[in-house]
Amino acid sequence: MTTSTLIDTNVLIDLLGDGPFFAASVDVAIDAFRTGGIVLSAVVWSELAFSKIPEPKLIEKLAWLRPKREDLPFAAAYPAGAAHARYRDRGGRRERTLPDFLIGAHALVAGHRLLTRDASRYRSYFPDLDILSPEAHP
Repeated sequence: MTTSTLIDTNVLIDLLGDGPFFAASVDVAIDAFRTGGIVLSAVVWSELAFSKIPEPKLIEKLAWLRPKREDLPFAAAYPAGAAHARYRDRGGRRERTLPDFLIGAHALVAGHRLLTRDASRYRSYFPDLDILSPEAHP
């Protein structure tokens, strides 16, 4: 069975650098690519602007993933907002986490897996989401 994988910003940052998760992130990204392809959301792309890498260079550096660009489905908006509200109700202090919930809801409603290093948080708010993580990769 092939299943597409939406890739989270933190994994892309791993792939752009040489940090401790570089090798595991490469391995999991290659596996995800081979088993259904990589999906890149506009929300994730917007977060990559903080890397200060010019957009043409980002496109070049990530071309090997052959990511399919996908807009945020409108159906993901409400579940993302509801998950963010639960996060805040549970004492979540970070106010600027809404993009993470948009990413998780996008993956869920579009039927993608999610490749992220924030697996535990996504599992807490999107328990039906299939999650891959470089941290769990052997």
